Amino acid sequence: MQLDTFKTAAKTNQLFKVDPLIIEKNDLTFAYLGKNFRLVELFDTSFLKGVAAESYSEIKTAISSGVKAGFTPDVIIIDTPFNELELSEFNTFLAENNLSSVPVLYNEQQFINKKVALQFSHLIDDAVDLSNSQLDFAAKIKFLKKLKEHDLKSKATVTQTRIQIPTDWTKRTFDIVVSSVLLLLLSPVFLLIALIIKIESRGPVFYNAKRAGRGFKIFSFHKFRTMEVNADKKIDALAHLNQYNSNGNGPKFFKITNDPRITRFGKFLRNTSLDELPQLYNVLKGEMSLVGNRPLPLYEAATLTTNEFVERFMAPAGITGLWQIKKRGQATEMSVEERINLDIAYARKSNLLYDLWIMANTPKALVQKTNV
Repeated sequence: MQLDTFKTAAKTNQLFKVDPLIIEKNDLTFAYLGKNFRLVELFDTSFLKGVAAESYSEIKTAISSGVKAGFTPDVIIIDTPFNELELSEFNTFLAENNLSSVPVLYNEQQFINKKVALQFSHLIDDAVDLSNSQLDFAAKIKFLKKLKEHDLKSKATVTQTRIQIPTDWTKRTFDIVVSSVLLLLLSPVFLLIALIIKIESRGPVFYNAKRAGRGFKIFSFHKFRTMEVNADKKIDALAHLNQYNSNGNGPKFFKITNDPRITRFGKFLRNTSLDELPQLYNVLKGEMSLVGNRPLPLYEAATLTTNEFVERFMAPAGITGLWQIKKRGQATEMSVEERINLDIAYARKSNLLYDLWIMANTPKALVQKTNV
């Protein structure tokens, strides 16, 4: 549907909502599925060009017509009530038209709750609040686009390589074998740790939280619980103790020396890295690797969605990695930039031999010198 036609129909039907985010002029193109006239008008003035429609069938037609005319959207924004079947069929349409590298953003206000959005992260690249004026929309689009292009390029390289053994395949096989053996051998240790946690404090044995891994994909991350229950709710109250102080600007990490939320046995688990053992299950499921970059809490990952930091998400999430063997447990503060640079350095050099070197150097880093 042409934008002028869409806006005329929208005015007639009085399709108005709250004022959406502010977007500066950029050189991107868009495809919008929804009924928010004000938002489409904003996109029309902020983006180079685009198409809009009120239904999946109409947006497919608009995109197909645009492709034939040489127009490819840089982002697809979906702003309709969530429908899994339609969304899945739409992703099939994108794949059939060689548009799999185009980021798909969903208005999070169209989900019943955030958990639903996370559940279907395999069909969308991110759920965003289209009424958030603080969102750097263009930077997020470029970030996600670069991630998807890198992922597709990696898959194509593996498919086309016939003589060499694909690195991703060997790494995944290694992860499956090692994690399976370790889970079996360490099962008595799991039971003992679980028993002590239950004796020491009331609450669950495992700490499960959402984390952002490779390609900014979100998954449930497992650890033995080392903190008191509801520790996440005390982050704001302890913000002044954060060792990564970004002064409210740029990327953010959160870590406290001698964190008061940690239990006595939890301190032992952390200092010996035994709290990380349940992540072997994440590795077995393919959500993490034995070696990679640390999976980030969503509030941290959300501050890294720019081209400057995109490479750190091109490596898999891992139990151990460069940060662990070089800086883990040191009393001296590490800057946010230094930590990100270590992540990017690993992403650029990642291969099975490099992973084996990191794993060989991991044991000496397991026992921390400080309580962080």
